[in-house]
Amino acid sequence: MPASISGDGRDDANPGGASAPSRPNILLIVSDDHGYADRSALGIDPEVRTPALDRLAAEGVGCDEAYVTAPVCSPSRAGLIAGAYQQRWGAHWFDDSSMAGPERPSLAERLRDVGYRAGYYGKVHYGAEREGDRGAPPQHGFDDSFYGLAGQSMGRLNYLRHSSAAVDEYGGAAKAMAVQPMSAGGEPVEVERFLTDEIADRAAAFIAADDDRPFFAMVAFNAVHNFCWQLPDEELEARGLPRFEDWYPGASDYLDWYDGAISPNLANGRAYYLAQLELMDRQVGRLLDLLDEQGIGDDTIVVYTTDNGGSQCNYGLNTPLRGTKYTLYEGGIRVPFLVRWPAALPGGVVRDGLVSSMDIAATALAAAGGGLDGLDGRDLLAFLRGDGGPVRDQLHWDCRWQWSVRQGRWKLAWVESGSPHAAEIRRVEHTEPGDGLRLVDLVADPSEQRDVQAEHPEVVAELTAARRRWRAEMDRSSVVPK
Repeated sequence: MPASISGDGRDDANPGGASAPSRPNILLIVSDDHGYADRSALGIDPEVRTPALDRLAAEGVGCDEAYVTAPVCSPSRAGLIAGAYQQRWGAHWFDDSSMAGPERPSLAERLRDVGYRAGYYGKVHYGAEREGDRGAPPQHGFDDSFYGLAGQSMGRLNYLRHSSAAVDEYGGAAKAMAVQPMSAGGEPVEVERFLTDEIADRAAAFIAADDDRPFFAMVAFNAVHNFCWQLPDEELEARGLPRFEDWYPGASDYLDWYDGAISPNLANGRAYYLAQLELMDRQVGRLLDLLDEQGIGDDTIVVYTTDNGGSQCNYGLNTPLRGTKYTLYEGGIRVPFLVRWPAALPGGVVRDGLVSSMDIAATALAAAGGGLDGLDGRDLLAFLRGDGGPVRDQLHWDCRWQWSVRQGRWKLAWVESGSPHAAEIRRVEHTEPGDGLRLVDLVADPSEQRDVQAEHPEVVAELTAARRRWRAEMDRSSVVPK
């Protein structure tokens, strides 16, 4: 039975008040490519069904101006687990991303040092790590783990197949279709069932284990990353969806096949995506129910977010934001962000103010009594309670070939003209990252339709100078990845 530390910590006459238990359990749920608009409580698309995420929002605090540290998964995940800008150790894009070295302890390592047990369940993708590298969960603080190294399989995990038999069956397509066995504690394990359910099963067993220590469980679903047609037969039948075949060598050139497997060419693409989202949400609800059944719901911080903006080529919806995964438009970096802790936070409120995925580590450590040294993230607890104002006025992004800075209402962004990276995502992912320098006023123009740099040269100069100072600080602290 996990530790329950409620007792007199919660004032039942004042839920979400200042009195809070020490050393809460922490459940961090990170999805993959979840669209900013794709929650049913928002009412933007009536076809979206996310009752568990709606419950989190109703019982917790939502942040409307929450961001990740990169518009793609690897550097974003690296920054999240370290609670710092990943540029400090040279991680910017897929091609140079890695987890920070041991000189920058992970959130799991920091929580372990203050008495937590830690478990990791799901997708791992900090870079191109292999088993035994620091990026594998057993090597950065997780006592228990079940995971797939997506950096070994084009950034994805198959939803249905993970076995030696599947590798043999797919042959030359095994890497692209991501069917390699999963890992449990660093050892291979074969899984021939729907991976979303298996991830939740493993996390649930860890949460319910007979252990008096508080827990940190990180649940990293591969949903709703492409390829969303990989659904159990009964779900396809129940939803009236046709089977779509994975790629096999000889069927066609991979990139030609891939072009037919993404928007706008994949028939039923949005329906496949929404099915994966609904099934993931079902497992989120199951974990919330488990916390209540164990009597620890009030004393557990639950955080939900995603690794980068919604992928429009995978039928994610970011309305009203412009852009998508891969880009530094708001649709590429602004994400759902929900925090529930009934013993200490109010429910059903939304906060305005810049929040970063880096802040998850600082907030968890502050609640657990750990130190915040070496973090770029900020403790959000007072902000979430409503006791304090915004925790910062400025955020930065840098992918080498594109960068951006947000300060207050202003956002300055730049994309290198002629960048091979930009050309590749235009060609393969049907995504437009922009070109050159642009300044937008996000208060007057939240969908980033109008470049106003000619009207506000003083703002351009101020943000350019802020960008240079920040970049110099990153370069001074940079550690070459091993």
